[in-house]
Amino acid sequence: MNTQSVEKQRDEVSIEFLQAFSQAWNNHDIDALMTFVTDDCTFHTAAGPELQGNTFNGRDAVRESFQQVWKNFPDAAWLDGVHFVSGDRAVSESTFCATKPDGSRIEARMVDVFTLVDGKIQVKNAFRKDRPSFFNSN
Repeated sequence: MNTQSVEKQRDEVSIEFLQAFSQAWNNHDIDALMTFVTDDCTFHTAAGPELQGNTFNGRDAVRESFQQVWKNFPDAAWLDGVHFVSGDRAVSESTFCATKPDGSRIEARMVDVFTLVDGKIQVKNAFRKDRPSFFNSN
């Protein structure tokens, strides 16, 4: 394998990379999660007042916003992940499951669309079905 092939391989994001990123979310492991993103990363949330939800730019702002997800939803989990990569773009689809502060549950399909640079995630753009929350009957 020549040097150019090694460089290309190191700079490409794989399905395994996206699976590990998803696992870091499920582990609520902010330090692991931040190893997957670039220094100039951007996170567009699934909801918010802006056209893109809420937008957070830079490692510190993105780190804080990722942690806020777990504060809002302490039992948050992203299940049944399916991932694909095509060039400098990638997509992860999963089922977001969490309990809201009022005790109601959210279970909705969601998609993250990623922009990739140098083998890391530069932009995470989150989309989620607008499904009403519900209360368990247990």
